[in-house]
Amino acid sequence: MNIIFFGTPGFAAQNLIDLCNENHNIMAIVSAPDKEKGRGKKIISTAVKQKGEELGIEVLTPLNLKDEEFIKKLKSYNADLFVVVAFRMLPKSVWSIPKKGTINLHTSLLPNYRGAAPINRVLINNEKETGITTFYIDDKIDCGEILFQEKVELDINTTAAKLHNILMNKGSDLLVKTITNIEKNNINPISQNNDLSITEAPKLTKEIQKINWDKSALEIHNLVRGLSPSLSENELLKDVSICPSAWFTFKNPDGNEIRTKLLLSEFNTETNNNILRIESDNKSYLKVNLKEGSILIKKLQISGKNPMNIKQFLLGNKINEKWEIL
Repeated sequence: MNIIFFGTPGFAAQNLIDLCNENHNIMAIVSAPDKEKGRGKKIISTAVKQKGEELGIEVLTPLNLKDEEFIKKLKSYNADLFVVVAFRMLPKSVWSIPKKGTINLHTSLLPNYRGAAPINRVLINNEKETGITTFYIDDKIDCGEILFQEKVELDINTTAAKLHNILMNKGSDLLVKTITNIEKNNINPISQNNDLSITEAPKLTKEIQKINWDKSALEIHNLVRGLSPSLSENELLKDVSICPSAWFTFKNPDGNEIRTKLLLSEFNTETNNNILRIESDNKSYLKVNLKEGSILIKKLQISGKNPMNIKQFLLGNKINEKWEIL
């Protein structure tokens, strides 16, 4: 089947590779325009564009998705299907072009967690399961008819980075399944039930990233893992755009306030009830006592420094009662 693929980040780039490996004919790719990045204002292409060029596939990067020349170009391919993964909202003049429709891969069990940040929000909200959905795009965001879904169980230590990779791999499999069934005309689209109590997944704000130490230990732990780029204590997800990290301020004995990202935590039900008291053996653990439990800081990043695990941090910082967290 002839396909045009729409996508931007590394998640979508992996899906693109997997579709190509299944011998689907990707006629062209649509991605976001190049951007300047960093102090040197280096021009950076999206992960999808980079992978498309490596694969020798034509890549379109329109500034305006309603541009007449762009629409004309899309129509000229006479593609059977458009496949969208992690891209911006398409106008009807685009998604209505292919005869077999336009499908989207969404990282939640729709209709729950419609929006820009489903991976983060399900963890912040301490959900016990999430999943992946393919659906037909229509004129409302994430509201089209559902094609296929697959559930994923979550536990208290699932981070955004881990969930990103799980859903990326499962997403590729579900896309292949969906495209195969569309090609065989073997699908039974199901309308989303809008009468349900639906939880949304709005875009993350800078305000949500700051830790509020007045909250319970479990709430703070869920925020940390919901924003965490940690795949393990020693490995971070390279594409951290969906994992901005929770942060707080350390105040050291000299009175210096140090902005610190909390990259990985562990929830503990035990606490000495002395709220915000920091405990450490200055070798292997750093514990913050909170309401209804405590958290162990496992990995962090001080402003201007590289990420480090707690043992590395304690090698250069001796914690005592004069240290505070803000």
